[in-house]
Amino acid sequence: MSRILTTRRRLLQTAGAGLTLAAAGGLARPALAVGGRPVITHGIQSGDITANSAVVWSRADRAARMMVEVAATEDFHNARLIRGPHALANSDYTAKMVVTGLEPGQDVFYRVRFAGLDSDKATSEPMVGRIRTAPMAKRDITFVWSGDTCGQGWGINTEWGGMRGYKAMLDQNPDFFLNNGDCIYADGPIKPEVTLKDGSIWKNVTTEEKSKVAETLAEFRGNYKYNLMDTNVRALLAQVPVIAQWDDHETLNNWYPNEILADDRYTEKSVALLSARANQAFHEFMPTNPSLVEPGRVYRKISYGPLLDVFVLDMRSYRGDNSPNRQPTRSSATDFLGREQLQWLKRELATSKATWKVMAADMPIGILVRDGKTAFENGSNGDGPVLGREFDIAELLSFLKAANIRNTVWLTTDVHYTAAHYYNPNKAQFQDFLPFWEFVSGPIHAGSFGPGAMDNTFGPEVKFSKDPGGVANLPPSEGLQFYGRIDIAADSGVMTVDLRDIANTSLFKVDLSPET
Repeated sequence: MSRILTTRRRLLQTAGAGLTLAAAGGLARPALAVGGRPVITHGIQSGDITANSAVVWSRADRAARMMVEVAATEDFHNARLIRGPHALANSDYTAKMVVTGLEPGQDVFYRVRFAGLDSDKATSEPMVGRIRTAPMAKRDITFVWSGDTCGQGWGINTEWGGMRGYKAMLDQNPDFFLNNGDCIYADGPIKPEVTLKDGSIWKNVTTEEKSKVAETLAEFRGNYKYNLMDTNVRALLAQVPVIAQWDDHETLNNWYPNEILADDRYTEKSVALLSARANQAFHEFMPTNPSLVEPGRVYRKISYGPLLDVFVLDMRSYRGDNSPNRQPTRSSATDFLGREQLQWLKRELATSKATWKVMAADMPIGILVRDGKTAFENGSNGDGPVLGREFDIAELLSFLKAANIRNTVWLTTDVHYTAAHYYNPNKAQFQDFLPFWEFVSGPIHAGSFGPGAMDNTFGPEVKFSKDPGGVANLPPSEGLQFYGRIDIAADSGVMTVDLRDIANTSLFKVDLSPET
């Protein structure tokens, strides 16, 4: 443990090169460029790890070429230098690449510089990060998940220590972080100050792009840049690979592809156009693999050795319109995952050899999530038989039972509290499925809400809930900020799920033994 802590301290010091850190803590700003050298403006990230590869990301302040070194040791002895892509204006000077040829199941150190494109080719100060690659053989696995960052007007408060939830997750020394959606709140402007109920003031760092709802590509990009100003966020991203997915607030609240807005805050009313800009910004600023088959695709499988496959779902991009969601027969209006994604998911689950299949869902299955007074956001629509978007969930669950695919665990965020749900066919209206668990944990830095009402279609039993008890939009300083930690033991295959708050208190823990 002492070596890990020493390495972490050195990484933090080296990753801070090229930055000035605010004395109050919690905020990072780019240093001034010296002598025309490029500057790394928003830290470094890695993501979408495999046994032999990972995506490395960074951003420069001007046109430059990314240069990446990788090594087995933190002193970069015998480092391998890789000439990466150009960071140009059309990507807002972001750059990412798939680094291959890595050793499986190892800590790999990487160092990023940017080389200028003018005559002297001056290079930036470096930043150093760490990647833990997926194993080929069984070994213990630890990862964390959460979501909902900078929602409901709660931004970076340096006096409070910034986004403290990210430090809490980093303290767990996880193999990777599953960012479960609502990575930004593009529809949530950040005001300089918010008066709390006790009369004290929550003070936000503000930027021009976060002063209004995002409509232009530059404004969507600005939301990601805002989050990357936080030193806790940057420390975690430099040391822990990220698997990123999206939900609604990356574009706007409760959106669906065919929506035309009736919101006076927006001059652009086409959600199709807004979501296209949002998708571009998401992939520019997240370390997603740029070689996904479908341009802009979010859903994918991340294989993490013989014990774990992570299935990243997209319940947003292929859905029908939000509605009362009680259609008695399946049609395009009831799409939730969409036919192509659903067929892909069944194929990948059928061929998965991993002990555990984690379903990274951007929305919960059994909690009622409303969109206004009559429409619904997710599959749930109230007690009773399968209707509306529930057809996609029912088809998937029936498929899993028929194919005898066991050990699926659903992880989600979205509803701004933490809970554990056990789906029991004996308590369900629809019973053609194997029992399974769903765990909810978030927000990591946003307003707290809940609890939500439950829909009995798939028989959820609430085994645990920690929530504001119906009080809406409590600030992060109230302490109801959450994440989840998962440990999978190499010897037994037992999965331990631990729901935690950002004070790193364990709130609920359960051991799940794999079934054969």
